[in-house]
Amino acid sequence: MAFYGIRSRLLSTTFAFRNLMSIYSRKGWQRTLYTQNQHSTGETYRLPSRVYSTSTERERNEDSHSIIKDTEKGSGVTEKREFQAETRMLLDIVAKSLYSESEIFIRELISNASDALEKFRYMSMSNEALERTDRQLAIHLRTDKTYRTFTIQDTGIGMNREEMIDNLGTIAKSGSKAFLEEVREKGTGGDPSAIIGQFGVGFYSAFMVAHKVDVFSKSSRPGSIPFKWTSDGSGTYEIQEAEGVEEGTKIVVHLKPECRQFSDEDTVKGIVKKYSNFVGSPIFLNGSQINRVEALWLKDPKGVEAQMHEDFYRFVSGSYDRPRFVLHFATDAPLNLRCLLYVPEGKPGLFEMSRDAQVGVSLYSRKVLIKNKADNIIPQWLRFLKGVVDSEDIPLNLSRELLQEGVVIRKLRTVVTNRLLRFLQERAQKESETYLKFYKDYGMFLKEGIIIENEQLHKEEISKLLRFESSTKASGEATSLPDYLSRMQPAQKDIYYLAAPSRELAERSPYLEALREKAVEVLFCFEPYDEMVLLQLRQFDGKPITSVEKEMRQMKDDVDLNSMRKVRLKFVVHLKIGCFL
Repeated sequence: MAFYGIRSRLLSTTFAFRNLMSIYSRKGWQRTLYTQNQHSTGETYRLPSRVYSTSTERERNEDSHSIIKDTEKGSGVTEKREFQAETRMLLDIVAKSLYSESEIFIRELISNASDALEKFRYMSMSNEALERTDRQLAIHLRTDKTYRTFTIQDTGIGMNREEMIDNLGTIAKSGSKAFLEEVREKGTGGDPSAIIGQFGVGFYSAFMVAHKVDVFSKSSRPGSIPFKWTSDGSGTYEIQEAEGVEEGTKIVVHLKPECRQFSDEDTVKGIVKKYSNFVGSPIFLNGSQINRVEALWLKDPKGVEAQMHEDFYRFVSGSYDRPRFVLHFATDAPLNLRCLLYVPEGKPGLFEMSRDAQVGVSLYSRKVLIKNKADNIIPQWLRFLKGVVDSEDIPLNLSRELLQEGVVIRKLRTVVTNRLLRFLQERAQKESETYLKFYKDYGMFLKEGIIIENEQLHKEEISKLLRFESSTKASGEATSLPDYLSRMQPAQKDIYYLAAPSRELAERSPYLEALREKAVEVLFCFEPYDEMVLLQLRQFDGKPITSVEKEMRQMKDDVDLNSMRKVRLKFVVHLKIGCFL
């Protein structure tokens, strides 16, 4: 009986364990390791291994897969070397002081992987001899909380021993920049413009969060031998031959205890979506593709449908409304610029009305986020805009984080601002009712622009978008300053306005009667700040902007002065006549 009791408890324990494993498996909490068996089709078998928990449930797509395996290992004699050209102090600066946020290392490693893919794609099109040219070009990421690692692997061009030493062993040596220079010298044609790297320091950002970094790489050139590169960032590194390495590059970042958050799937997913969501190649995280949103601003504007704009607007703005206006354009002169801007359909909130609110336009360079709230590429008074500006010509500093203010940035800001103003002027002409609704909701920002802009030319460009009621128009009908000029009397030199709380009070103003008798049109300012805006504007198209109150006072003074002159003349005449008598 005792035996049967023990057997019963064992069976119940086994069933309970199976049920628990079933729940874990359904919720995606079962970690998998990949076997080394691989078909020629590239499919890999995976066997269940130890269980660990993640913060969220993973959604696996039908095309989910990962190329990351744990087959790579060093096999040759280890050679220890020192970093060339720079000292340990410089490595510390690059790895620990150059970047403002440690999460940037993920952006930098993804950018390097993207460059490796673009190099492979370009060289394949150039008919160079390469292995496995039919491989899928992708970037794969894996997080492991148990071992506290972040892994990134690409199927790009890869590196041989000399390239590892040159690109990884020499600080501030950019392999991407050297590749572009080589392409230009050869003049082989093609478009390597998708290459991101410039400075050759992005890889070392990994040492902000790592106590050790392992790199496995195999060049795609025929007959290449794979190598392993290892360093703790102290100023030396080790390099040796390796085995079990596929063409491309795999980087394993062994995280410091205080940086364990970068082994969390949700954390990494958020960082990728923030900085690298529009990288040209697919990015897989733990088997699932996470960058499915297209870089819409790089597409031909004529080929983008309204629904695509709505979806993209909601993505970049985090809003649930739809865009009221869409400005999508590209220029190559005076700057290489790709721009996609949206005016929200909803009214601005109190926070957006505040001048402390951040702008809603993000700055990209070659589809990689440089600055999320780029307040120096559009003026503060256009902070209601949402969208993306992408330019290859922007001058970045070494960390590719901060913009270097200068002639190029000012020119970029001028190009974007002027293009938007022309666009709004066109909308005002072609869609007057829609524009008036926009002006009712967002006119305050335009008026702010007139007040804070320093250049008179800029003030007048913005003022073309202002709308006022007029003494010659019906109540509720608005007119613009250019339309006012077209109706001015031949001898009229000034643009006249009258500030009043309402149209009824404006119509009763004694100051208005005198100008009405002369058939002079007067603009009405019903908002308290409208008069301040016109005072800041001062003139439009060479015509002074004058208050009718000031004009009437001046006319009154002129009348009084003429009367005094007449009296004085009579007095002088009487004196002279008296002298002759």
